[in-house]
Amino acid sequence: MFKMTDSRYALPIMASLAVLLLFIAPVHAASTLPSNGEFTAANAELPDFFNFDENYYTVYGGPDVTATLLGDNEFERGDTVTLNLDLMNKGLITGFRSEEDDFYLTQLEQKLQNTEMSYEAQRTTAIGIVAVLTPLDPAVKVKSGPQEAGTLVSGQMTESPVSFNIEISDNTEAGGYPMRLDLYYGYQKNVQINGDNETDLGITNMEVGLWYDMGTQNTTFDIYVKDEARFEVTNVTGELYPDSESMIYVTYENVGDLPAKDATVRISAADPFSTTDDQAFLGTLGSGESTVAVFKLKVDDLAVPKAYALNSEVKYEDIDGHDQISDTVKIKTDVLPASANGDGPNMFVIIGAGVVIVLAVAGYFVYRSRSSKKVGDE
Repeated sequence: MFKMTDSRYALPIMASLAVLLLFIAPVHAASTLPSNGEFTAANAELPDFFNFDENYYTVYGGPDVTATLLGDNEFERGDTVTLNLDLMNKGLITGFRSEEDDFYLTQLEQKLQNTEMSYEAQRTTAIGIVAVLTPLDPAVKVKSGPQEAGTLVSGQMTESPVSFNIEISDNTEAGGYPMRLDLYYGYQKNVQINGDNETDLGITNMEVGLWYDMGTQNTTFDIYVKDEARFEVTNVTGELYPDSESMIYVTYENVGDLPAKDATVRISAADPFSTTDDQAFLGTLGSGESTVAVFKLKVDDLAVPKAYALNSEVKYEDIDGHDQISDTVKIKTDVLPASANGDGPNMFVIIGAGVVIVLAVAGYFVYRSRSSKKVGDE
């Protein structure tokens, strides 16, 4: 709890009795809230100008604001969700000490003493609560700023929950992630009272001084990221060329925590690719297991040779028998220049065949020429 040790503002309010409200401004002194999250009163000294000379009681205790997370606390990777928290003030007066000897009190002083105690009972009220949620792991982000929760007297709960939007990273590992909730509020620290005389109509010229301080509490709770199957592409082989149709071989690995049963993968072929074979059966993959999917892709004749990425999704059955669809899994591949096409050697075959034909034709004419010469000689 941050302990405030300086008073800087005073506001007199005159009605049937004069009430002086003294507010406390934050300064440098601070201490840590106990691990149980219960309220701890500050040990600040009364300011010099807070002095009506009559402080009949020193009272102990104060607000104790607790938080309850509503709904599920288990989510999936990549989720953006809203956490709803109910706040309740369970503040108690834990004790008090009389600063005066009751035996020597006058009737007026006894009346003032009783009146002070009625004000001291308000010490347990948490005034103007502000809640701040902070993740204790970078895998979780809080997208909401501080939230106001109003004022709660002891035994009261917020009428509507305090809400925070959080975002869970796509790469978050399964398990628990701690969240810290800090609560800031004002509370009545002390009361002093004075008056001139007691009459049948009450105490005349009664003055009540209410000194307010600031308190904090914090609590830590966990949210959980579910175990599930997750997939990554670990290898891609196969050569793709403009204006050609080829096979690519894609290795999928289950990098998640749970098995995937009867998994099927589908690719989304976008320009410059097209396919009539966009699905492949992966089978059942346990955690850490991998298998190869084969796809036939046709590349447009105007495709620019460079690196490309195709999207794919894996549909599978989880351990509870429910159908699931994975996050998008990228397949990275390259379109190679047409000059590097494997059809290149066929050109040599064609050229070679042409040379053979030419030689055959030339041989034929040589043969004819010799045959004609031989007939002429005869």
